[in-house]
Amino acid sequence: MSSTPSPAQAGSRSPWRSLRHRGMRWWSVANFVSNAGTWMQLTVQNLLVLQITGSAAATGLSMSVQAAPALLMSVLGGAAVDRWPRRLTAAVSQALLAVIAFTTATLVALDRLDMTTLMVLAAVTGMVATVDNPACALLGNDLVPAEDLPSAIGVGALVFNAGRLAGAALAGVTVGFLGTAAAYFANGFSFLFVTAVIPFLRPAAGAVRQVTGRAARRSRSDTGVREGLAFFVRRPRLLALAGVTGIAAVFGRNYGLTLAVLVTGPLAGGAGAFGTVSTVLAAGGIVGAVLGARLRRPSVRLVGALAATGALLQIAAGLSPSLAVLLVLVLPMAVVESVSDTAGTAVLQTDPPAHLRGRVLGVWGSIGTVWGLGGPPALGLLMELAGPRGALITGGAVIAASIAAGQVLHRRRTVNPVALPAKAPAPQPALQTAA
Repeated sequence: MSSTPSPAQAGSRSPWRSLRHRGMRWWSVANFVSNAGTWMQLTVQNLLVLQITGSAAATGLSMSVQAAPALLMSVLGGAAVDRWPRRLTAAVSQALLAVIAFTTATLVALDRLDMTTLMVLAAVTGMVATVDNPACALLGNDLVPAEDLPSAIGVGALVFNAGRLAGAALAGVTVGFLGTAAAYFANGFSFLFVTAVIPFLRPAAGAVRQVTGRAARRSRSDTGVREGLAFFVRRPRLLALAGVTGIAAVFGRNYGLTLAVLVTGPLAGGAGAFGTVSTVLAAGGIVGAVLGARLRRPSVRLVGALAATGALLQIAAGLSPSLAVLLVLVLPMAVVESVSDTAGTAVLQTDPPAHLRGRVLGVWGSIGTVWGLGGPPALGLLMELAGPRGALITGGAVIAASIAAGQVLHRRRTVNPVALPAKAPAPQPALQTAA
């Protein structure tokens, strides 16, 4: 266990402050290994589906089958994470994902993998992920004090991007020398590495401890799920966060789609030009993750302000007269999006009481899946109707106007509160998250 931080350390805004805790350092290494293995597998998986079926539609279908359980089962997965010991839950889910990866690798090596089996394995992976995702997210939070949580989330974003780059690079080498099955075997071993590290993780001084045992299991099955749903819908700041994030997800953020059409269409660039734009987006995401990790008390208001700023930059991008101007705008767009993601995740994971955080993340997982599945088709339709420039400008305007309207309504409710009978002021809780 790490030692208690000094007052200077406790007030630090360093983006790396979460790494002073030994458990977080080990968790970051484990996540890097796991992300590299996962992205190695994902890099070759679409090619594998194409080899089996020769159909691009089948490739998309396999991705949808893996994502579908999150839409239907995330709330149940979050309830399980609240009810069971976190480290045990994460270790078991990682071990199950390793079994799935090894099974797929063996079938590929023996040339026995058909499309039906691949779909079944994808669906099972999606079901396990409904428990694994919130378990691993909250396990990382359990390792650091609350004031270091934005740093932990920012470091996690950096680890994710580093693992993605490493996995994509290793995929080509691995497949070239050892074959497709080797990528699945490597991913299986990466899950086993995480499983082996988890039992040795210890929370830092001041970290929030998970409530387990009888208190955590006092509500069963559906009752526990309803508790999480009820908390979410009765919490104005979580509803506001969902609204801001949802509007931004549908009408913005899908830059891989909108900017690809803008660059190759009106700006008359080619695949190389879009590759440059994608590189700048990735660099901006990394810069934003570092800046987001410096936050100490993120708030929904900050998320809204960042989303509105991103919307204005998106409008400017839609008006770009040249590729050079677009590249100047793309970097701050990516930075703002990344900082907003870090701030929003910190609010989401700290606002609920400890015994409800898994269920709240489960609700969020279901909502996020709806945005993920519905956003690109809606944006594609908008581009069909208004063109890429029109889609970027219209989408940015909708985001900015929606956030402005929400802020006006919030101020009116604050300035004109409902009159209530006079009574003694209620005691304030010792610790609150920012609004």
